[in-house]
Amino acid sequence: MANHKSALKRIRSNESKKLRNKYQHKTTRNAIKKLRDASSKDEATTLYPAVASMIDKLAKRNIIHDNKAANLKSKLAKHVAAL
Repeated sequence: MANHKSALKRIRSNESKKLRNKYQHKTTRNAIKKLRDASSKDEATTLYPAVASMIDKLAKRNIIHDNKAANLKSKLAKHVAAL
């Protein structure tokens, strides 16, 4: 167990950050699934900018790696173009 006040605070803040990151990551994954399941091209083209923005935010906050974000956005763009 931690012996310093600052270590106790770090444990508390890490837990809250972990929960926030987990929520944002799961929300983004659900949005990606929704985009992949979109049947019409119109629906997919309207969803894509929002999903790409969510992916960029995850990468900016180091929740996912920059290269993973780029790969996801590329694959989703190809998927939307192929519809």
